[in-house]
Amino acid sequence: MSDDSKQRDKFVPYVPSSKSLPELTVTAIVLGIILAVVFGAANAYLGLRIGLTVSASIPAAVISMAILRGLFRRNSILENNIVQTMTTAGEAVGAGAVFTLPALFLWDVDVSQGLIIFVVLTGGFLGVFMMVPLRQLLIVREHEILPYPEGTACAEVLKSGEEGGNSAKLIGIGLLIGGGFKALGDGFKLFKTEVETGITNFKNAVVGIDTLPALLGVGYIIGPRVAGQMLGGGLLAWIVLIPAIGFFGGGSDAAIFPADAPISELDAWGIWEGYIRYIGAGAVAVAGLITLVKSIPTLFGSAFATFKGVRDNKGQLQAAPIRTEQDIPMKYVLIGILALVLIIAFVPVTQIGIIGAIAIAIFGFLFVSVASRIVGVVGSSSSPVSGMTIATLLIVTVVYKATGFSGMEGMVAALLVAAIICTALAVAGDISQDLKTGYIVGGTPWKQQVAMMIGVVASGSLIGFILILMDNAYTMGSADLPAPKAALMKILAEGVLGGDLPWDLIFIGAAIAVTLEFFGMNSLVVAVGIYLPVHVSTPIMIGGFVRFFIEKFSKTKEALAERTDRGTLFASGLIAGEALIGVVIAILLYFEVNIPENALFPSALLPFILFLLLAVLLGYVSFKGSKKRV
Repeated sequence: MSDDSKQRDKFVPYVPSSKSLPELTVTAIVLGIILAVVFGAANAYLGLRIGLTVSASIPAAVISMAILRGLFRRNSILENNIVQTMTTAGEAVGAGAVFTLPALFLWDVDVSQGLIIFVVLTGGFLGVFMMVPLRQLLIVREHEILPYPEGTACAEVLKSGEEGGNSAKLIGIGLLIGGGFKALGDGFKLFKTEVETGITNFKNAVVGIDTLPALLGVGYIIGPRVAGQMLGGGLLAWIVLIPAIGFFGGGSDAAIFPADAPISELDAWGIWEGYIRYIGAGAVAVAGLITLVKSIPTLFGSAFATFKGVRDNKGQLQAAPIRTEQDIPMKYVLIGILALVLIIAFVPVTQIGIIGAIAIAIFGFLFVSVASRIVGVVGSSSSPVSGMTIATLLIVTVVYKATGFSGMEGMVAALLVAAIICTALAVAGDISQDLKTGYIVGGTPWKQQVAMMIGVVASGSLIGFILILMDNAYTMGSADLPAPKAALMKILAEGVLGGDLPWDLIFIGAAIAVTLEFFGMNSLVVAVGIYLPVHVSTPIMIGGFVRFFIEKFSKTKEALAERTDRGTLFASGLIAGEALIGVVIAILLYFEVNIPENALFPSALLPFILFLLLAVLLGYVSFKGSKKRV
């Protein structure tokens, strides 16, 4: 008896293979498309502001249960599973796009929606197709070895579907409050959403806070340790490095590269724009590579185990006769991968060429196999996607330069290769979690794989519109929309292909990242804090404090689990609500609708108090609830 047969005999899913329930239905597809677009837009907004995205699977599962069970009286757990699978496609496409493609806007390249759609669809489809032959090995054969934390947690939420309606209320309330806060602050301009102050007798030292619900929600979800390290990076930049640069460079009347004005004439924001962003970029780049290097044992072990498993499985990768083991047939998978690589190579939309297409085929399958296994151990949020994308970009730019493909065309082509790989990795990681959920609840794999591709099409078709809209409204690279990961990709491509960069500043950032690793800290999180304004890290830390108090005053594991779940759902609503209103405001600005420029109540105290009240509400919602776990 094969290992797969033994595993099938031992494990019985929630819905056994002998039973069929409604699954890939029209209702599930329509709801999944809507949620994929919503969470895709929300994660695009978050990625552009802070370089992070949040998981959409559990909020999507809860919303799906509330709508399908509550409104339509449908009781199929497999329909809910399809909806959450499609929703995570929006999250993954949003991440892949905003971590790379905004660099095109920073270069002032004429970016069309068609180009963006082409990149995310090819990357998303490659991520799905390349994961299909790995499912038997990673999900089935290693079910008891690879936990896939988000996928397992989502399965538990789906199985406890009777709580879905109450849980969905938390998301809905959070969405209304987050959206309302954003509308009153940045829409009607009743109060300022950015508060900052200098420090007496400490020149150029500035602390501040963006009083935005989404950042509070992100801080709660990532927890106090990660939030604290991110704030540490922000404080290092804004009350250490900026004052130091102002002190040592303030005596010169000449501009010091790369700034255009003497340091004596620059305020804290000017020093941040002229110097700190390059230090932060160097820190993020090296921290991403360090994360990848630390994963090398897992990387090679994953690749070896995966290829060995595929070799040992040979013909067994064909669709099994039982429902819960039916993947998309391998012949269609191989045809799909080959067709996508040829399209990328020869369709003149991207000018990537044969070299870029070959790189996508090689790095795509290698890194997809690694990402699919790594997320099974550490979860999607800890997967070194940034490191693998940086490695791809650096290798491709070196190859392009060696073959004489340089200048702006070479940089754009290299970035598009990295964007396709990044999207493929994000989608592969998310569908791995989804297939784990499906394996536990008894979903049909090929239906989930098809659902993921539908979600990729739905969210990918609109992500270009969202990026262009946000650029027109807020300007990519500005303090309102720093797009940190994409700005890093821009700097790396310029550096390898001959751009004039302040390498000393980048090396300083690199040295900081190495030093942080010796301190035992998460250098990538701290580096992102250095790169972003401290105003972003501060509200995230407040959300982390709320989570800290929840953990501190929860005496039992059951109470902690219930409170954390409630808070996470409410925080997800805050994030989605603010992000959606942010897109609405961008649409109004795009159509030149007059929006007030100055706050009606300019006091800095008012938004700060309102934000603290929102933090208290988040804590209250987390503590107050039923005795049952959500």
